Amino acid sequence: MSTAMFVSMIIFFAFSVPIAVSIGFASVTGIQLFTSIPMLVVPKEMFSAIDKFALGAIPFFILAGNLMEVGGISNRLVNFAKSIVGGLQGGLAMTCVMTCMIFAAVSGSSVATTFAIGAILIPALIKHGYPTNFAAALQATSAELGVIIPPSIPMILYGVSAEVSIGELFIAGFGPGILIGGGLMAFVWLWSQYKGYGKDDHVGRMAFTHATREAALALMMPVIILGGIYGGVFTPTEAAVVAVFYAFIVGMLIYKEIKLKDLYPIFRKSVISSAVIMFIIANAGLFSFLITRAGVPEAIGDFLKEHLTSGAMFLLGVNAALFVIGMFIETSASIIVLAPILAPVAVKFGVDPVHFGTIMVVNLAMGMITPPFGVNLFAACTVAKISLDKIIRELIPFVLVVFACLMVITYVPQVSLFLRDIVYAR
Repeated sequence: MSTAMFVSMIIFFAFSVPIAVSIGFASVTGIQLFTSIPMLVVPKEMFSAIDKFALGAIPFFILAGNLMEVGGISNRLVNFAKSIVGGLQGGLAMTCVMTCMIFAAVSGSSVATTFAIGAILIPALIKHGYPTNFAAALQATSAELGVIIPPSIPMILYGVSAEVSIGELFIAGFGPGILIGGGLMAFVWLWSQYKGYGKDDHVGRMAFTHATREAALALMMPVIILGGIYGGVFTPTEAAVVAVFYAFIVGMLIYKEIKLKDLYPIFRKSVISSAVIMFIIANAGLFSFLITRAGVPEAIGDFLKEHLTSGAMFLLGVNAALFVIGMFIETSASIIVLAPILAPVAVKFGVDPVHFGTIMVVNLAMGMITPPFGVNLFAACTVAKISLDKIIRELIPFVLVVFACLMVITYVPQVSLFLRDIVYAR
């Protein structure tokens, strides 16, 4: 059954059937041809996949991101980041990465980050002479930080699935997020020197003190959101609602850039984006249910236990498997299915479950920027108004940079555990 599902899914892709629909059709094909399962299981599993409290944060974080975009918050964050690194050649590209790092501490969603920041920076990058394909690839990759730097929905799902402290996972996410962000900034700086991009990036750059003053309320958002979560004031889902109200109040009443006429387009855009993501998760949930029923995750787990004899080899094998899986199965669905299987095996090999969680999240997050299911790619291409095939070549170096950072995160546990050990006195 699993083979037929994968083959049919590839066929649907070849005919340019949308991702979510392809996954759904492949699942229905597997049920109809190879099982006696009633078709009633299709809506049941689809609704079960999205009937999770943690997923309620997604539409609110997306709405917060859109309110930030229209309300001037995103723009002020961009100006703040530009005031720090914008004076360098390639500074605008570095600004894209830094802004996504800051925005990630608010949105919790890579897709929301792509739309909110990409709507500002992709046109700006193109205006400053960066190729459109490069700008889109950079934005898609930088937005990946949205699920690595907390708050992070995949980390919540891993914590629930593997019975690991979500607070510890959140704190552990800062090290990998900073490492990947720093790696991307170093790469785009060097690449800009090599290609001659961004020689005029300093034009229009604010002074640091002025930009900080302008962005003060925007910079308070991560403090309120993360402080509230770590302080036990509210859950991540509740934090998303707080982010919405904060963005609304600041954008409409303080910055006064959100008008009543803007609300309908903002809500409409947020609903459409949320619906697309939820539809993908729903179909991925059905697909994952059938794959699990067929015993594929268990087979993978047994194979790893049988053939990999050391912790280092186990982590290498897991990374290879997750990289491939992340290309075909939505991140949240992959975590829900694989975390309960792989986390206990990791512990047997002496790997800290929190450390393993960061490895899983970072690796599967790469699936957001790798075809065919790279949701960030589709979002960035939508903003840049280009087709997916035009972004692939420019994307390869960014994927290699993130992969190199993943190897460091994998084999240097303290990158993830340093802050955790300090906060929790381990």
